[in-house]
Amino acid sequence: MSNRTFTIVKPDSYRKGNTGKIISRIEAEGFKILGMKKVSLSGTQAEGFYAVHKERPFFGSLVEYMTSGPVVVIALERDNAVAHLRKVMGATDPAKADAGTIRKDFGESIEQNAIHGSDSDENANIEIGFFFAASELL
Repeated sequence: MSNRTFTIVKPDSYRKGNTGKIISRIEAEGFKILGMKKVSLSGTQAEGFYAVHKERPFFGSLVEYMTSGPVVVIALERDNAVAHLRKVMGATDPAKADAGTIRKDFGESIEQNAIHGSDSDENANIEIGFFFAASELL
């Protein structure tokens, strides 16, 4: 059964010119891009997107980082999409990520870890809806 997930190529990846490399890896894993756009998040957008972390000590620095430059938001589809993308991304901390994962190869730190990916089917739908209208998903 095919399902959807969501990813953000984060500002550190964009700044370093790794966006295309990361997207190529995702496509090589059998993901179909349903929608993709480059955006500069406002503080309000970043706070809204990461509202689940509002009470966490890193919330302010996360919002600051995610608004520090352009990001690429992507709605994806494939079988077992959420779990498969999480495996391809690797552990949140690049230092602990498996060799060959996106975060191991492109991440700098726990916060500047190259890429975001949905952690559940429910959150994937919420996150896709945050950035895309249904008519934008092809």
